[in-house]
Amino acid sequence: MIVYVESNFILEIAHLREEHENCDRSLNLSVTGEIQLVLPAFSVGEVYEAQTRRAKRRAELHGKLNAELGELARSRPYRDSRDEFMKITKVLVVSGEEEGQRLDTVKRVLAAADIIPIERDTIASAFKLRLIRRLRTQDAIVLASVLEHLAAAGPKLKCFITRNSKDFANPDIVADLGQSDCELFTSFGEGYGFVIGHSV
Repeated sequence: MIVYVESNFILEIAHLREEHENCDRSLNLSVTGEIQLVLPAFSVGEVYEAQTRRAKRRAELHGKLNAELGELARSRPYRDSRDEFMKITKVLVVSGEEEGQRLDTVKRVLAAADIIPIERDTIASAFKLRLIRRLRTQDAIVLASVLEHLAAAGPKLKCFITRNSKDFANPDIVADLGQSDCELFTSFGEGYGFVIGHSV
């Protein structure tokens, strides 16, 4: 079975989000060769871009909070609360560092997954999909990559699992995937259930 995933699969594991256990289980099935996990190359870049954006946002928030809490601590009623205020801002810094370290998940995924390269035709197809399916450029590149791989995949069981229901769960895209007998799931739990239900 071929299981297509994208950047939110990696982020789910790295940030220990609510469905990370199902992602870990799917990753383990790929390691043991029970499924073929496939990831668009573009999604790897998306993971690091998302982490950079997140770290920058937290750093800015940390700076603003420190300034405001420092000012507040100068006021007599809140002077004794300064240490508690600092603990709050420290969580922002520490959590950002820990999430950055957990991005080693990327290495685990890259070791277990097949990567769909971005070719010239992939970009050309993505530009068309962006218009006819009304997708953001990033999502159009992911979809173009998956459809390109599907075209050469042969008669295997296939599914595409993404948490991005807002952009991918529309009838036209479901039909695009369905032309290659590929199921769409917008929950890693549902996707993992499908995989287990059809594994030998």
